[in-house]
Amino acid sequence: MAKLSDVPVDDPSPAPDLLLTFRDKVYTSRTLILPRSKRSLAVIKGQVEVSASDEQAISYLKANPEFEPLKE
Repeated sequence: MAKLSDVPVDDPSPAPDLLLTFRDKVYTSRTLILPRSKRSLAVIKGQVEVSASDEQAISYLKANPEFEPLKE
């Protein structure tokens, strides 16, 4: 019988998703509603964070002149 330490264990936790941060040039707090999916994004302290894999949110924020990407 194999010992517990001899059995390979797959890490069930997914890799952390990279977040992109955008600065809101107009408001410090607001809720954005994405037009096609009706999902909401929260602006908190003048910033909104989205997943790097969220193409819809990134394209919306980049196309809107009220937001600018932050370099961290």
